[in-house]
Amino acid sequence: MKNRLNNQTSPYLLQHAQNPVDWFPWCGEAFEKAAAEDKPVFLSVGYSTCHWCHVMAHESFENQKTAEILNKYFISIKVDREERPDIDSVYMSVCQAYTGNGGWPMSIFMTAQQKPFFAGTYFPPVSGHGRIGFQELLLTIADRWTHQRTGLLASADQVLSALLQDYARSCAPADFSESEALRLPAQAAAAFSQSFDPVHGGFGPAPKFPLPHNLMFLMLYAALFQEDTPREQALFTLNQMRKGGIFDQIGGGFSRYSTDERYLAPHFEKMLYDNALLIIAYAAAYKASKTDRFLNTAIETADYILREMTSPDGAFYSAQDADSEGEEGKYYTFACDEICRILGSQKGSSFCRHYDITKEGNFEGQNIPNLLSADDCGNEMFQEERKQLYQYRKSRRILHLDDKVLTSWNSLMICAMAILYRVSGQSRFLMAAQNAQSFLEKHLTDRTLLYTSCRNGRHSSHGFLDDYACQSVALLSLYEVSGNTGYLKRALSVCQEAHRQFADPSKGGYFLYGAHNDPLITRPKESYDGALPGGNSMMAYALVRLSQLTESTLLKQQSEAQLAFLSKEAAHHPAGYCFYLIALLFHTYPPQHITIVLSEEEDAAHVLPALPLYASLTILQKETDSYRLLHDRTTYYVCKDCTCLPPTNDIPVTI
Repeated sequence: MKNRLNNQTSPYLLQHAQNPVDWFPWCGEAFEKAAAEDKPVFLSVGYSTCHWCHVMAHESFENQKTAEILNKYFISIKVDREERPDIDSVYMSVCQAYTGNGGWPMSIFMTAQQKPFFAGTYFPPVSGHGRIGFQELLLTIADRWTHQRTGLLASADQVLSALLQDYARSCAPADFSESEALRLPAQAAAAFSQSFDPVHGGFGPAPKFPLPHNLMFLMLYAALFQEDTPREQALFTLNQMRKGGIFDQIGGGFSRYSTDERYLAPHFEKMLYDNALLIIAYAAAYKASKTDRFLNTAIETADYILREMTSPDGAFYSAQDADSEGEEGKYYTFACDEICRILGSQKGSSFCRHYDITKEGNFEGQNIPNLLSADDCGNEMFQEERKQLYQYRKSRRILHLDDKVLTSWNSLMICAMAILYRVSGQSRFLMAAQNAQSFLEKHLTDRTLLYTSCRNGRHSSHGFLDDYACQSVALLSLYEVSGNTGYLKRALSVCQEAHRQFADPSKGGYFLYGAHNDPLITRPKESYDGALPGGNSMMAYALVRLSQLTESTLLKQQSEAQLAFLSKEAAHHPAGYCFYLIALLFHTYPPQHITIVLSEEEDAAHVLPALPLYASLTILQKETDSYRLLHDRTTYYVCKDCTCLPPTNDIPVTI
């Protein structure tokens, strides 16, 4: 039996297309039907690689009796949070208001006017252990809708009123003090230092999320202020993650987070955005330390993306599932005897010793390969053995792949590939970035307008703030490593389109959704960084960098206004706004600008790895009237602190 999700583009919605639940996608028809039939709406939000979404789907949404209750008393709507971050953001605030926390699957009960009156996350199928079962909850809400509706509607009005009041407070105009803002980076670095785990790396207790933008901030802060502690904390954390099971020692790439303090046992799903940001962080760590293992980690992660998460036409897929054969992590774990059977007794035993693989197991009776106890955290000793195990692992049941293409996440990976090319000089990474950008321009762009996602040639809704902000930064990254001014012009047009659609001219900052998106019960303006940098922080960075590269007065004014808005938001918890702090540091301490005039004998791939990462680059393939070759060799023109130095053939090496 097929329901209304059968023709959707989202892999998550398609996973529910055969449910006995009469699902609607988010659409006007669903709310009209709810009003006409006088029924409440049940909204379920999740994503295709979410473990607990799978569990609730199997226990409840595939259950005929539960489906009969939903179909009789409710209008049911299913939403992919990655395709509709606006719906997810609005109703996650509701969930947090009701329960004190949030997560996925998210379960919301609301009126036909989209006003929520009850919320939660995962519900078991039947009551027990102090938790109400989903069937009992549905019947209780249905009964109250019939007999106690006034109370439910009052609850909905109270929640909505509280959300609007919180929103009004958060959107108050910023009282910007530049001197106060400049204290925020030091406050954030101090907060990280206080929560740093000196034994295992990372910050705070388990679960430990990578949050690579925090590590990028610490490395930049350390370099600018010549402080060793933030740098050492970031590098130690990156090294521990590389050694742990959160990094796939067999196939490369990082899982979403570590469930334990040691980075041994991950939640095994792999997300495109995590791996993009981690490639950037490890590339920066290599530049900060000259330690090859950091560069190798970035390359291995990029190779995993190109091998398993890239479409034939160059776009990057969204995620790989944690589950196989109904069990989380089964695809990634090994038994000791299994290793020895594949590699042979002698090689297998050596491999097991090196990668902490024992007969007893290091994780629930199985083994997660890791290097946490190894003296050398590199993989060079067992390259052939890893290839053998990788091929063997591929014979297991294939992992579910969320193959939709998201504009924002693809843009982050384009940044990562461009930066990895800049650091390594390997042109294949630049080619990967350019191919992905070409895909976005062909399938997810309409002049200056962007779309959020596409799959099988069909795009979804108009883009949100994150799509425009991330795309602007991606185009800037491509411009700096290629010298193609088309990327710079495109970055300008995308960034200014974002300003037109999402800017709040009266109170500052940018809304999550804009003029081309459907209106919701509130209009959020997210400013904090979560698992990935927030759209407002990315916009701050894009505006700062564009103003520096173009010397535009208008962009400078816009960037300063955005920094002012975020300074007020970040004052309460600076460590939660690290990408904004990166933008602030770029604004306050502008990087040197290096114009490179390439000689006929040299290309950018040869000179880029020797240049500092904290620098604005303009690459010229040949001489101009203003920029001439010196001694017929590649020539560098360096400007810093409002002073331009004489042209030189020596590569600039300062930060």
